[in-house]
Amino acid sequence: MSPDRNAVRAYLLALQDSICTALEREGGSEFQEDVWTRAEGGGGRSRVLSDGTVFEKAGVGFSHVTGATLPASATAARPGLAGQAFEAMGVSLVIHPRNPYVPTTHLNVRFLQAGEGSGATWWFGGGFDLTPYYGFEEDAVHWHRTARGACGPELYPRFKQWCDDYFFLKHRGEPRGIGGIFFDDFNEPGFDRSFALLRHVGDAFLPAYLPIVQRRKRHAHGARERDFQLYRRGRYVEFNLVYDRGTLFGLQSGGRTESILMSLPPLVAWRYDWKPAPGTPEAKLHDVFLKPRDWANQA
Repeated sequence: MSPDRNAVRAYLLALQDSICTALEREGGSEFQEDVWTRAEGGGGRSRVLSDGTVFEKAGVGFSHVTGATLPASATAARPGLAGQAFEAMGVSLVIHPRNPYVPTTHLNVRFLQAGEGSGATWWFGGGFDLTPYYGFEEDAVHWHRTARGACGPELYPRFKQWCDDYFFLKHRGEPRGIGGIFFDDFNEPGFDRSFALLRHVGDAFLPAYLPIVQRRKRHAHGARERDFQLYRRGRYVEFNLVYDRGTLFGLQSGGRTESILMSLPPLVAWRYDWKPAPGTPEAKLHDVFLKPRDWANQA
């Protein structure tokens, strides 16, 4: 069955709307919207919430672009598609909270098609992951159980492992966070069921994240926690600029730079060879939470 690209576009636009509405309600600030076009084909609408009471920065972007040559970042697993014309659309978001006890999070859901006519190849990709600064087991369990519910018990182990492998800083030898689910090159077993998976993942994001925000947003904190948050944000920047496929795809396809890099935090800090003292809450993040675990089946 040929993909219904109009249905995918309509869903993605509605998803962006529903997420932005919920974040404005929770975060105490409004999104600024920029609608943009791309000379080679297509465009999008980027929305950024800045300096909110709960979210220091949140970026929720929709893009729908076309081009004459599929970027190299999209052909790593499909070298036979190199040089093909393409169409890509998706919603991507990153939320950087103000309170260090509220985790940063990321969602992406996308559709790509390479080639034209009966010989075209299409696939879906996406997922969501969580990057806490201070870990809580109940949050990790809730996050992963919601993720499992989104993709089902058969796909969840595969997508969880994919997420653990993908969101890993090789040069640091550590995960970016506690993971979630991640998938790419997905077109099984046909368009309708593949599109349904995308919708399940997109629709599960707010039920996965907002309860955690509501539990932690009033947690007392001070300069120590803020300093650690800024330090750990540095890891987020490193991943997005070195490894993230979405960032690379956007830059390689000549996308709008401001929209591509709106995922970066407003403030960040690096310290030379800093390590938390043993036994501290900061050390617990690395010793307990930045270890792949079967959170969904945690007792």
